[in-house]
Amino acid sequence: MGTTGTVLLWVLGLLALVSGVLVFTLDSMARVTFALLASLVCVGGVVTVLGLPYLGVVIVLMMVMEMVIMAVFMIAYMMNPAGLMPMSMLHNKRGASAVSGVVFAALVAGIFLVPWPDRAGTRPADTTFQVGMSLMKEQMLTMVTLGFVLLATMVGATVLATQRGRYDRFGDDLGRRPANDPAGGGVGR
Repeated sequence: MGTTGTVLLWVLGLLALVSGVLVFTLDSMARVTFALLASLVCVGGVVTVLGLPYLGVVIVLMMVMEMVIMAVFMIAYMMNPAGLMPMSMLHNKRGASAVSGVVFAALVAGIFLVPWPDRAGTRPADTTFQVGMSLMKEQMLTMVTLGFVLLATMVGATVLATQRGRYDRFGDDLGRRPANDPAGGGVGR
């Protein structure tokens, strides 16, 4: 990694840290959501600069979609307008400060006390291929099945959350015309 990479690594790390702190200091859910998005996008950038572009892009894509969905749900379902009403994001300040201080100290101690291994061998030419093989080699069928299960879960949750379906107005006889809409309104009325 050259000078540009080192500078970029420090800038992205600092931006990730600052926006991570903003998550706990801003006063609305919408602002917190976008601060968290900025922090996680910077983390994806750090991973990319460190030589794993596939993982960096996946982190950025996942976090952007996750935060956009969260913002849409906040706008649609929160009682205050789009999560912009002031609120405190800090709960149990003393306990949280104590726990986070102990965890931070343990992590910093781990950085300096762990005997880090030296690199064995040479760096692979294609890190994306190496990550894919490491993640999916024997588990490709598992991951494909998991994808379908997650999709079925999302569709099922949406169907169960909907009070009335597309064909409720027809009742048991889907061929009946005109439809008898039990909820009133309907298309064209």
